[in-house]
Amino acid sequence: MSGHSKWANIKHRKGRQDAKRGKIFTRISKEITIAAREGGGDADMNPRLRLAVQNGKANNLPLENITRAIKKGTGEIEGVRYEEYTYEGYAPNGIAAIVEAVTDNKNRTVAEIRSAFTKHGGNLGETNSVAWNFDRKGIINIKTNGLSEDDLMEHVLESGAEDMEYDTEESRVICGIAEFAAAGNYFEGTDLELGERQLEYIARDTVSVTDVNKAQKIMKFVDVFEDHDDVQNIFTNADFSDEVLEQLQ
Repeated sequence: MSGHSKWANIKHRKGRQDAKRGKIFTRISKEITIAAREGGGDADMNPRLRLAVQNGKANNLPLENITRAIKKGTGEIEGVRYEEYTYEGYAPNGIAAIVEAVTDNKNRTVAEIRSAFTKHGGNLGETNSVAWNFDRKGIINIKTNGLSEDDLMEHVLESGAEDMEYDTEESRVICGIAEFAAAGNYFEGTDLELGERQLEYIARDTVSVTDVNKAQKIMKFVDVFEDHDDVQNIFTNADFSDEVLEQLQ
């Protein structure tokens, strides 16, 4: 990571996302609806729904929003039918990007996604054009609350997770897909405060970005997708230097 922390990149992006609270509520509500549609409205019997509801609570999504999203999924109240799609391509300066979207109109969404790639210095690619450079991992966010790196690592090893990215405020535990649920259950049994849990695409090989002008173009590209109503997540292999992040504050 060019001598600096991955978590510095994550925190910078997370801070920008947290400013968009309404978008976070929409993203989680859609996930709850899809989970309920696919596996039923009982969170105890539906692991995906249970996780989505937990994330809603971790982000202070009101209970009435959670209940309404579940009922839309089960058909108890009328709602649109969402489908999930993943798009791949390149951001400015050859940065690989994966975009996860949820939409009720695939044709509209793919047209808008393609246009956004093109207008902001990237290009939409074919399936697996960049996904080969990413691994799908489970992420558990944990409020560190003064816990030392060594102490948290003991929990990571005990949980069956693979690794962690430590920060004094909030740390990220990284799990294989097969271990994601069990690791989450382990941390629920501790006195640690858990944040959001999600599946992410993590780049195997990153591209170091040390030029602030290039970084601004990439950030603008990412912002366009994070602001798009149909986009749930965007992942890239950009690795911004500490100096660049300081200038982007």
